[in-house]
Amino acid sequence: MLRRTMLAAGLGLPALIQARPGQAQATGGAWPNRAVTIVEGYPPGGVTDLASRAVAERMAREFGVPVVVDNRPGAATSVAATYVARSRPDGYTLAMGTTTLAINQTLQPTLTPRDPGRELDPIGMVFRTPFILHVHPSIPARSTAELIDYAKANPGKLLFASPGTGAVSHLCLELFKARAGIDIVHVPYRGGAPAALDLRAGRVHAMFQAPQEAAPTLREGATRGLSVTAPTRLADYPALPPINEIIPGFEVFFWQGLFAPAGTPAAVIDRAGAALRAATDDAANRARLAEQGVELVSGDAEMLRQTLAADTARWGSVIRDAGIKLE
Repeated sequence: MLRRTMLAAGLGLPALIQARPGQAQATGGAWPNRAVTIVEGYPPGGVTDLASRAVAERMAREFGVPVVVDNRPGAATSVAATYVARSRPDGYTLAMGTTTLAINQTLQPTLTPRDPGRELDPIGMVFRTPFILHVHPSIPARSTAELIDYAKANPGKLLFASPGTGAVSHLCLELFKARAGIDIVHVPYRGGAPAALDLRAGRVHAMFQAPQEAAPTLREGATRGLSVTAPTRLADYPALPPINEIIPGFEVFFWQGLFAPAGTPAAVIDRAGAALRAATDDAANRARLAEQGVELVSGDAEMLRQTLAADTARWGSVIRDAGIKLE
């Protein structure tokens, strides 16, 4: 998953966003008339947590009541998602879910919620971020096509790092291997930081990383960027073409979205969705998150529902076809 070592202090976003005096009373009996909690499945300080707090700050202004970010990491975000899925469907306990909801259904089917599409109601998208394919300079390839040719000429010799088995970047690698028809070796690490250190040192040869994580080694010339998993070029990396120019239809994102317990009233979902879109459209939020390499997405409940369903099917197929299992 995305490396979770960025500091939240730079954003200056508190965990508890207080409403202005008198606003909470102004809502009367309508939802919400007390604090709303957003449960975050990762520890404080990571990119998902930063996005959660940016969203909470603006949603509090929209609602006129406090919005609390409650970090409940553990079990590949299952702890947080399960807590919300089992909460009262009244709109006062919401979940920030990510691509892991789609992956867990196949990779770790004993985790709950076992069917997020039925146990959680989507509210809207928060952000999505693609990956950059970059290589150590010892690898002669200067394009994705050349890398594929190099891998075919040297089967089993290229070592691709990932932050761990089942991470989105690992599954992206397996999809790349299958679609390109190449034999490369996956080297899992315990997190993105040690993987990046070994890539810098040349102990592994390549890696798919989120832009904000790949940026330091790319800036220093310690690695060479080849392409991106977005459908178009990234504004910050205009020289890197999308992989889909070589492998048609290849597109991979890590995403985050806001969910409610299944059965939450439609009126609550609609109002929460409107407040969320105000947060993701907010110019200050967009600028602050852009500094971390994250682009907020103004997507509605249907977009999130379709994204979860599509990724559940796709990553489930990749996991089964590659025989991926957690040790």
